[in-house]
Amino acid sequence: MITRSAGRDALLLWLASRAGLVVATLLGAALHDYVGRWQQWDAGLFVTIARYGYDGDPGRPPDAGLPAFFPGFPMALRLAHLVVPDWTAAGLLVSLAAGAVAVVALARLAEFEGASGWIAVLGLLLCPTAVFLTAGYSESLFLAFAIPAWLAARQGRWPHAVLLAAGASCVRITGLFLAVALAVEFVAGRSRGAAVPVSWRQAPWLLVPFLPLVAYSAYHYTRSGNWFAWKDAQEAGWGRELVWPWTSWSTTWNAARGGDDFAVAFRMEIAGAVVAVLALAWLVALGRWSEAVYTGLQAAALMTSAYYLSIPRSLLLWFPLWVALARLATRRPWVIVVYAAVAGPLMLLGTLRFLGGAWAG
Repeated sequence: MITRSAGRDALLLWLASRAGLVVATLLGAALHDYVGRWQQWDAGLFVTIARYGYDGDPGRPPDAGLPAFFPGFPMALRLAHLVVPDWTAAGLLVSLAAGAVAVVALARLAEFEGASGWIAVLGLLLCPTAVFLTAGYSESLFLAFAIPAWLAARQGRWPHAVLLAAGASCVRITGLFLAVALAVEFVAGRSRGAAVPVSWRQAPWLLVPFLPLVAYSAYHYTRSGNWFAWKDAQEAGWGRELVWPWTSWSTTWNAARGGDDFAVAFRMEIAGAVVAVLALAWLVALGRWSEAVYTGLQAAALMTSAYYLSIPRSLLLWFPLWVALARLATRRPWVIVVYAAVAGPLMLLGTLRFLGGAWAG
C-alpha cells in the first residue's frame, strides 16, 4: 500500500539534498558564480540546441554530435527560459522540478512493491553520480516520465503507462529500452495474474512509446536525409561505434591505466560497469524479468560501444535497482547504513569533480 507520507518524505529528502548541494557549491564560489559552476560538459550542448536548434550556434563550426541529444530536455529548457532569463539557471530549474516529480514517483513505486519509499529515494540521491540529477542534464526529466510510467504499468493502468513512457522516449534513447521492458511487463502481468486484469485489446497501446523515436528520426531525415542521424551522431561526436564487448572492455582498461584525469574517469567507468553487471545479475536472481530487460538493454548498449562512457551516470536511470535496494534495506536496515557510508562520500567527490570541470560519470 502507498502511504500518504511517501511523497512528503521523498520531497523532503529531495529539497534537503538540493540545499546541501547549494551549500557545497557556494563553499567554492561566490554567489554570482553559482550558476556558472553548473555549465559543464553536455549542459552547454543542451543550451545550444534549445537556443539554435540542431544546426547549432551559427557563429561556430557545425557540431555533428548534436542529434545524439533527443529534443525533450531542450524543449523543456526553452519553456523554462520564458520565465528564467539565464539558460543555465533554466536548466537547473527544469531538473529541480522534474527531480521532485521523479523522487515522489520512486517513493510510491517502492511502497507499491512493499518497501520503504524513503530508502529508495535516499539510494538514488546518494548515488555517486547524483550530481547529474541537479545539473542541466536530461536524467531528472527522463525519470519524471519513466518512473510514473512503470508505476502505472504495475498498477495495470496501461494507457497512462504508455503515454508517460512516450514522454520518456522524447527525452532519451533509454525510452526505447523502457518501451521494450513495458511490453515484457505486459506479457508477464498477464501470465502471473495482475491485480488489474490485462486484456490483449490493450496491447496496441504498447506501440505508443516507440512513436517519438519514429518522429525524431523523420525530423532528421527532412534535415539531412538520414533516418539514423541520432545514432550516427554518437560516432561523429564521440567516436562511439558498435564493437564486441571484449573490445570495448580492452580499450577502456588500457585507457584507465594512465596517470591523467581521463584515466581516473575511465576507472570510474570500469567500476560502474562492474556495479551494472552485479545489479543486473541481482534483478535476474530476483526473477524481475521486465526490469532486467530494461537495465540489461542499457548495459548491453553501453558495453558494446567503442569504449565505456557514461556507465556510472546511466545507473541513475536504473530505478528498479533503487527499488530492489529499498526492499532489501526495509528488511535489513543496516544495508542502507552501509550503502550511505560508502556512497555518500563518493557522491560528494563526484559533485566536486563536476563543479570543477572534471568528468564525473
